[in-house]
Amino acid sequence: MSDFFQPGVITTLHRLKRGNLERMEMELEFYGKHNPVALVLPSLYSELKEKALKTIVTELQKVRFVSQVIVTLGRANEKEFDHARSFFSVLPQETVVIWNDGPRVQSLYDVLNKNDISAGEDGKGRSTWMAFGYVLASEKSQVIVLHDCDIVSYDREFLARLCYPVVNPNLGYEFCKGYYARVTHKMHGRVTRLFVTPLLRSLERLLGHLPFLVYLDSFRYPLAGEFSMITDLARINRIPWDWGLEVGVLAEVFRNCSLRRICQVDLADNYEHKHQELSPDDPNKGLLKMSTDIAKNLFRNLASEGIDLSESLLKTLKATYLRTAQETITKYHDDA
Repeated sequence: MSDFFQPGVITTLHRLKRGNLERMEMELEFYGKHNPVALVLPSLYSELKEKALKTIVTELQKVRFVSQVIVTLGRANEKEFDHARSFFSVLPQETVVIWNDGPRVQSLYDVLNKNDISAGEDGKGRSTWMAFGYVLASEKSQVIVLHDCDIVSYDREFLARLCYPVVNPNLGYEFCKGYYARVTHKMHGRVTRLFVTPLLRSLERLLGHLPFLVYLDSFRYPLAGEFSMITDLARINRIPWDWGLEVGVLAEVFRNCSLRRICQVDLADNYEHKHQELSPDDPNKGLLKMSTDIAKNLFRNLASEGIDLSESLLKTLKATYLRTAQETITKYHDDA
């Protein structure tokens, strides 16, 4: 049975009907004449060797409603950059590859650092920020869409559904977050299921009704790497450079956008991409690093909302979270 429940304070757009891709793409082409779309692809060079990105490029060759593709490339030398340009040259859209490790881009970062305006350390967030800057400077697009380059289950409908709520002016949305199920022979999305959601609900129990927490808890998959938004939001949103990118973007949208203009959309029946290692003994990588960055970003945003995160509150939060997470594990066990 299709799910049509509307949870939380933002609009949820479900996949109530299959087989309407052609109509959706036709409308996107029409609306795209007035709201041109720029697709931002944050990519490591290593991902060019994977099947997922090859599938994405093949699917994008069939897409006519995207006018710009901006690949923001990380961890690549000059030879690899040249290969990336050749790799993406088959796309019919106006395509640009930003070489984040190249001397020209690095010189821009140096200027910022010398003037105490650091863009942060190397990472997806900084690469995304640079790509958004290119889109804004080119002044060719009204909508920015971003998704990762490791999506094994990617197809054109995935992109169309992500774009449609913001590109269609009749709907009036300014920001759209993707969500999806992540299930194979087991449940994935561990950081969302076992860390972020229990943490948010523990904070709600301790702090009471706080609009920011209610808003974050309204997203079915707050750590999804896919979203679309109008370019005006990209101009004013601050972007974290670390693993706190997704939560940080949602926090900025909360401050700069009416809740009526925010939605989440069901992108696929299932979603598969590469999985991070837990890395319990190394806080500088894997899911432990991801969880640490997310928590720091969340706490910073709560502090900016005027919440006093005292030592006693954090101790209570630790105990509350542990109990909530244990109960959550039981729920998912029963669901499985």
